[in-house]
Amino acid sequence: MKEIVIKYKAITNFSLLSTVDKDLMKRASEVANSAYAPYSSFHVGAALILENDHVVVGNNQENSSFPCGICAERVALFSAGTNYPNLLIKKIAITAVSKDFNLENPVGPCGLCRQVLIECEDKQGLDIEIILFNKKQVIKLNKAKDLLPFFFKEEKLKRT
Repeated sequence: MKEIVIKYKAITNFSLLSTVDKDLMKRASEVANSAYAPYSSFHVGAALILENDHVVVGNNQENSSFPCGICAERVALFSAGTNYPNLLIKKIAITAVSKDFNLENPVGPCGLCRQVLIECEDKQGLDIEIILFNKKQVIKLNKAKDLLPFFFKEEKLKRT
């Protein structure tokens, strides 16, 4: 039997965070407030920082035809890929708030967003640090692959 170990840091003392991390978290929180989530009242914000220190944000966008909506993480990642295709992503901060209930713990990305994060990481050949947070706690992971250890690889699509 093999074992998978996922390393992460759980931080409750926000003063221990870097200025960059605090700024990303602030930007993600701000953009979560303007998410379009009239059906779920679940607002998600994401802020990523590029190698040139430019910040790209995204929030979830719902639609009455549910498959048409898109998550905050993918909005930010695809926007970065479209507008800054040659710049590396260093880290991404993700948060969620609900008007209907209290979130006790930071929320992680959905499976689709985990897969997109991993492919972005693979494509750029550099790990993307993940910061999941709420008002009580920050969870930091060194790389997106820690979110989804058995991720799908494009090489499975190639014929041999």
